[in-house]
Amino acid sequence: MADPTYTPPKVWTHDAENGGRFASINRPTAGAREDKDLPVGEHDFQLYSLATPNGVKATVMFEELLEAGFSDAEYDAWTVNIGDGVQFTSGFVDLNPNSKIPTMLDRSGDEPVRVFESGAILMHLAEKFGAFLPTDHTRAEVLSWLFWQVGSAPFIGGGFGHFYAYAPEKYEYPINRYAMETKRLFDVADQRLARSQYLGGDEYTIADIATFPWLAPFVTGGIYNDAKTFLSIDEYEHVGRWAREILDRPAVRRGRIVNKAWGEEDEQLLERHSAADFEGKKI
Repeated sequence: MADPTYTPPKVWTHDAENGGRFASINRPTAGAREDKDLPVGEHDFQLYSLATPNGVKATVMFEELLEAGFSDAEYDAWTVNIGDGVQFTSGFVDLNPNSKIPTMLDRSGDEPVRVFESGAILMHLAEKFGAFLPTDHTRAEVLSWLFWQVGSAPFIGGGFGHFYAYAPEKYEYPINRYAMETKRLFDVADQRLARSQYLGGDEYTIADIATFPWLAPFVTGGIYNDAKTFLSIDEYEHVGRWAREILDRPAVRRGRIVNKAWGEEDEQLLERHSAADFEGKKI
């Protein structure tokens, strides 16, 4: 056990022995650790991801575009197992210097364009296809909720999720601190969804696509052990209504299993190159 009376040194240094579950990959430096290219498929859009909440944003967006009839949104999705450090290979770092999933290469124009950060990927695709992002006066509302989600995710994941479920020791202060913030964020969403069907208003948009993968797993009890009970998630009835409605969308059911590398085999799709890849999968 770490000393609860820990006093920070004058100058911090990295200790590879600490860090718990992610100690083997976390370092205080950026850049490639291995010279290796990424696989490339035939479609204009190449997605390198994992079915974490941030990764699901991108795959759901692609599947929603295809569901809406945008055939040019066909994509190749490649699983990046962050536990194995694939995000630190030279090919991945060339696309995302921050070494985080998801990242994407758009080859549909005259020059290839890299897009990293999940919110940027959603905006890029929404603007490219003219879908799920309004152009009227409600655009600002949608973007406000999108960036609300992007800004709040670290409190839920790296904050609550890490200290409650992943940290090698359990300490009361950080768990209380981030449990409080996570519940506050749920209350923000719940109050908004009491007044509108979706976060941005009456239409389903990238604000919902971004937020759903973070909030819905708490509603279903599929994230951070027994976090649903610990945080009394059933209190947020409007978030629950919204999450269940989105869970029923065919594109969401497909997008949730793309690049998924855990759970039942019929709920995993490590690579996605066409709609036929979903055959035999539980969606």
